Amino acid sequence: MTKLTAQEEEVMMAIWETGEGHIKLFMEKMQNPGPYTTIASTVKNIEKKGYITGKLYGNVYVYKPAITREEYKKMFMGNVVKNYFSNSYKELVSFFVDQKNLSQKELKEIMDMIEKGSKKIK
Repeated sequence: MTKLTAQEEEVMMAIWETGEGHIKLFMEKMQNPGPYTTIASTVKNIEKKGYITGKLYGNVYVYKPAITREEYKKMFMGNVVKNYFSNSYKELVSFFVDQKNLSQKELKEIMDMIEKGSKKIK
């Protein structure tokens, strides 16, 4: 799947939050949606990329997500780690520690989650 642009991601967030609906419903979930025609065009682009499906009911198109927010996160984060951190989650965490975006407490919480996750695998 082609990556979403920033504007497409914003609209997609509204679609995930709504679940299924029409463009005006999506616009209600957005902070500053802009003109209807812009959002309608963006929704059509998202549909062409395969992230949503649309169906015509009378004279209104109703759209719903074709992938979950979790699936998108997994795909997006995998690409970020691969392209910017040499496919190393260690480098990713190190980056956030170096940038002071990750506190010791948060790092400990991550370690606890890793330890709990590894216990489930065994």
